[in-house]
Amino acid sequence: EQLLPENIKNALGYKTSRIGVIPLVSYGVSMKEVKNLADQGFFFFKIKIGADPDSDGNPEKMLAWDKERIWRIHQTLKDIKTPETESGRILYYLDANGRYDHLERIKELLDYAGEIGMLERIVVLEEPFAEENTCDVRGLPVMVAADESAHSPEDVKKRIALGYRAIALKPIAKTLTVTFRMIEEAMKTHTPCFCADLTVGPYMAEINKAIAARLCPLPGLKIPAMESNGWQNYRNWEEMKTYHSICQGRWSKLCGGYYELNDEFYNRAGGMFEESLHYRQLALKE
Repeated sequence: EQLLPENIKNALGYKTSRIGVIPLVSYGVSMKEVKNLADQGFFFFKIKIGADPDSDGNPEKMLAWDKERIWRIHQTLKDIKTPETESGRILYYLDANGRYDHLERIKELLDYAGEIGMLERIVVLEEPFAEENTCDVRGLPVMVAADESAHSPEDVKKRIALGYRAIALKPIAKTLTVTFRMIEEAMKTHTPCFCADLTVGPYMAEINKAIAARLCPLPGLKIPAMESNGWQNYRNWEEMKTYHSICQGRWSKLCGGYYELNDEFYNRAGGMFEESLHYRQLALKE
């Protein structure tokens, strides 16, 4: 906390006791797996859209596939209740990874989401267009977030001017210094920020958590949330957690869709400054 620049201390002054975990629903995740995540207590789902079902780059096929996909996911989750959101229902975060080509096509997907009763549950639509696409997104009926297109505070300013209303932070990729500067720029327009994951290992996930735990909740959520999907993707996740002492803390254990953060977590800054014998030996190995 002593490292925080004075001008962003208010933006990073939340200090939650619980932080929601955003699991990843990639293209191959089954509805059984989606339901199982909800049964475990997860309440904010990141859904990959922008699929290329026949590997031919056809945008119409992509849109049709995405419609079918979001319908199936919403049918699976729409009636499940949760105490962690303002509506008492599970919420969604759509990630297009820049796959959509123009505004009308993404509007068609969102119109369809409205038809099936899903639109009001979509908190974030992340990076619908390629980085070089500078179309204005203010006409879209959801909060659009910049991720891959926001590398610097200058990028944050440009995206906000185009109607982007949230910024995905990647402290473990863009450094704490750049992250602080991006938060400072976002604060000028009261633009909410949240932490993305990059499918990092347990140690880097804890560094992300040290920032995410201090950010205000996104609209519709009762507690802050961070994307964390390494536990879904690394085969040896539990073994990797033994590589650093901070990953053995109570705050690193999933508890019904969230992490519980205690005074030790904050007193140790999530452990981001502590040494790992495993990684030191690995780095010095001849």
